[in-house]
Amino acid sequence: MPSLSADDDPRLGDVSEGTVLRAILARTAPASHAILGPGDDAAVLAAPSGSVVATTDTLVHGPDFRLAWSSGYDLGWKSAAVNLADIAAMGARPTGLLVALAVPRNLRLSFVEQLADGFRAACEALAPGCSVIGGDLTVSDVLTIAVTALGDLEGRRAVTRAGARPGDVLAIAGEVGLAAQGLGVLFGRFRDGETPIPVDAGQLAPGEHAAVAAQLRPAPPIGLGPTAALAGATAMMDVSDGLVLDAGRMAAASDVTLAFASDALGEDPGRALAGGEDHALLATFPPGALPSGFRVVGAVLEPGPEGVLCDGAPAHAAGWDPYRDWDAAVG
Repeated sequence: MPSLSADDDPRLGDVSEGTVLRAILARTAPASHAILGPGDDAAVLAAPSGSVVATTDTLVHGPDFRLAWSSGYDLGWKSAAVNLADIAAMGARPTGLLVALAVPRNLRLSFVEQLADGFRAACEALAPGCSVIGGDLTVSDVLTIAVTALGDLEGRRAVTRAGARPGDVLAIAGEVGLAAQGLGVLFGRFRDGETPIPVDAGQLAPGEHAAVAAQLRPAPPIGLGPTAALAGATAMMDVSDGLVLDAGRMAAASDVTLAFASDALGEDPGRALAGGEDHALLATFPPGALPSGFRVVGAVLEPGPEGVLCDGAPAHAAGWDPYRDWDAAVG
């Protein structure tokens, strides 16, 4: 693809807000639940079940992504996916995204267009019928993408973290540990900063391609959230910060112990337990209620001194904490 000239691909500081918004809106798709889409003071979204599920997530350049690694398309895809996963984890179907962008003036218009393309592609692939229905645009020295996702329970109850019961099976849908492997490849071989070393796909081994893709463009099993709710999931959550860390939150909310079996966690159980950003769905089910797409990785036990076990031993809290891990993220 030939590179664009500066006239064809201006910096955002050289064009109006209207120009940027028109470029974004030209790339949005209709949302199936939208009564009124982008272009007014607010969107109007149908809520057939009478309940709206809402979540928000913010990605900031530095701790959450690096421009040396991620294209605009990657960032649009990932920003959509991480929010869609939170909606799915409640047992709801995603219906719309509100996107607020804080962008540097020297960013190219084509980057924002790629960002919009990534949002649209992620919605079409992961949550058909969902789309960007509105948002906001401002300037900032640090590229920041804040997304609010909305969803509909379609008459079902919301599945929370607090319903796991002793005797339930512990199950996962999606990958765990693969995105962490990809992040290790990116930090170990490529660089951001004054002398960036961008990602070179030609330097990746076959297994590394999937790992890097899982980090840059996660593909959580969004459709399995409603499936789990219909099957009778007693608790569910998105695994974004690491399996042990997030499982500890579910164990505390439900007042139970979650016991993992390492032989059910793949070839690298340690990475599966500590890694985050795969956005798998961790859920508990009554015996005999496991739906297709989920695999058993352990059991729910009575509460004890340790909230999370692996092979009977305490599983130490590991994973991503933006306050604890800030220095490592920006270093």
